[in-house]
Amino acid sequence: MSKRDYYEVLGVDKNASKDDIKRAYRKLARKYHPDVSEEENAEEKFKEIREAYDVLSDPQKREQYDRFGHSASQQGQQGAGFGDFTGGFGNFDFEDIFSQFFGGGARGAQRQRARKGQDIQKRMRVSFKDAVHGAKKKIRTRVFEDCESCGGSGAESQDDIDTCPKCNGRGSVTVEQQTIFGRTRTETVCPDCQGTGQKIKNACKTCKGEGTVAKDKTVNVNVPAGVDTNHQLRMPGFGHKGVNGGPPGDLYIVFEVEEDDVFKRQGDDLYIDIPITFTQAALGDEITVPTPYGNVKLKIPSGTQSHKKFRIRGKGMPNLRSKRNGDLHAIAKVVTPTKLNKKQKELLEKLSKTDLMQSSSLWDKIKSKFTQ
Repeated sequence: MSKRDYYEVLGVDKNASKDDIKRAYRKLARKYHPDVSEEENAEEKFKEIREAYDVLSDPQKREQYDRFGHSASQQGQQGAGFGDFTGGFGNFDFEDIFSQFFGGGARGAQRQRARKGQDIQKRMRVSFKDAVHGAKKKIRTRVFEDCESCGGSGAESQDDIDTCPKCNGRGSVTVEQQTIFGRTRTETVCPDCQGTGQKIKNACKTCKGEGTVAKDKTVNVNVPAGVDTNHQLRMPGFGHKGVNGGPPGDLYIVFEVEEDDVFKRQGDDLYIDIPITFTQAALGDEITVPTPYGNVKLKIPSGTQSHKKFRIRGKGMPNLRSKRNGDLHAIAKVVTPTKLNKKQKELLEKLSKTDLMQSSSLWDKIKSKFTQ
């Protein structure tokens, strides 16, 4: 008998997504599973459903099927991972379906695995100078480590550690329950020993049976040059101890950089206001500009206007990744004097007459535009 179209078998169209195919397969698998189904020819239908899912859930197989149909199986595509019904289901994950009913399937039966310890997050405030050049700092943190008195066992002595009588040291127990598949037996973590397989008669007096104690530790921190507020530094292994022999967690330092009175930061670039007199602005001059790395000379050209921006390359913040420095932008601010001596006033008054003549000439040109 010729095979039915795989899309028709699963009841999906040819544009169905991978999730649509999986949902359709799960629904049909529950309906026609030979162990629970009362449908006629359930075993054959289940094989057909499984075969269709094997192909359509695999992008490569699906592409071959869409191009060649069932003839693709003659090119090495048929039955990949399927096998005989009585001999196994290849990559068919019964747990994927059963876990929906049994609360986790076989994974719940395993003894508690080694797990990485919890991470710790600490905030560190650093000065602007330290953010520019980097620094070595210390930080205090509290971590949970193995109790030295009991070596992390939680028992007063080795004689106080017994095999768990409920699971006989396996860390798991068999549970029977009624499901839609009938009476089933599943494995789950032992509730008495929480998967350790051990029971403690007398708890360690130091840690009260916990196996861990809190300790205050001082950690050396290398503040990287170029760090900014809310940047994080990961320090592997400086977190809390692992579970069941797992590695310790990590320490995350979150930085807070103090603002500077002189320099303003935007990314890797810095900005500074430099006051100049109007004679310097008009005639030009060479001035000294402070940078985080020392003073530099800056030439002010004649006719400089207030708020003119000058770029001083490579005098900004270091980039954390490339290590290249940003730039320093010096912004000229022309300062008007508030106190003048007699001679200064006389000179300015002479200058003002020239300014007035220039201004008058300019206004005459502007007025002429509107009177024509």
